[in-house]
Amino acid sequence: MAETARSRSARLGGTDEAVGDPLDHAVWRLRSRGCWEDAAALLEPHVARDDATAALRRASLLVERCLFTADGWERAEDALRTAEALASQDEERAAAACERGYLAYAAAVLGVRDRADEARAALGRAAALLPPTSPRRALLDFRRGLMAEHFGDSPQAARAAYRRAHAAATERGDALLCSFTWRHLAGLARRAGETAEARHGFVESLRLREELGFLVGMAPALVSLADVQPEPEAQRLVAEARRLFRLLGGVPSWLADRLGQDEGSGGGQSGGQSGGRAGEGVGE
Repeated sequence: MAETARSRSARLGGTDEAVGDPLDHAVWRLRSRGCWEDAAALLEPHVARDDATAALRRASLLVERCLFTADGWERAEDALRTAEALASQDEERAAAACERGYLAYAAAVLGVRDRADEARAALGRAAALLPPTSPRRALLDFRRGLMAEHFGDSPQAARAAYRRAHAAATERGDALLCSFTWRHLAGLARRAGETAEARHGFVESLRLREELGFLVGMAPALVSLADVQPEPEAQRLVAEARRLFRLLGGVPSWLADRLGQDEGSGGGQSGGQSGGRAGEGVGE
């Protein structure tokens, strides 16, 4: 199950890939460990041959790097421009617009630059180009949910978008996207005081990431679960998250305030505003 799910989950960047392809597995192994530049480099020979699908995949990797590291913005912009130039069909144009919206969202949510309006426009353009039954719509719904949650001050709209994305991802067998939707639905439940529902969602998100070997997403999942667990379990989860955070060189960067401190100086539920934001996540 995990191998099939891992292959399918590589579609998160908005492209359809052949299950079992050696290149897909190599890209996934690097991506799951936070080696986005190395993963993107594997695709460059294909991009050089004007392969629009490879260009979209490379752009999605470098955009994701920006969200996790708050770095590499120019490289991601260059990759996006290439993907946009090579796109020749509405599905490809929509995928490129979805990535552009996500990059703008990342810059805005991380406080690098206010690009929320750009994100809305790009995601709206993607929605207009995609047919209702497109397999790419699940990812688009998830990202529009992020905008509604973080910039629309509308948890109801965010929850509806996440649920649409979750249902579509479940139907397609996209386990990684399901780990994202579980996590963000749980974050909304936590904010609403629905602790049991939040705990269930965070447990499911963590379980899927463990099965997939999505190492770079483990620390955020552990921190989220810690925030709804009693001691001493919360402390244990935060300690494990801190170990992974350090192993990956301080990724994701937005967990630094929560996990960059010495062990024992912060508890499982004592992250304050920064820790609460980190627990709910910004887009992964």
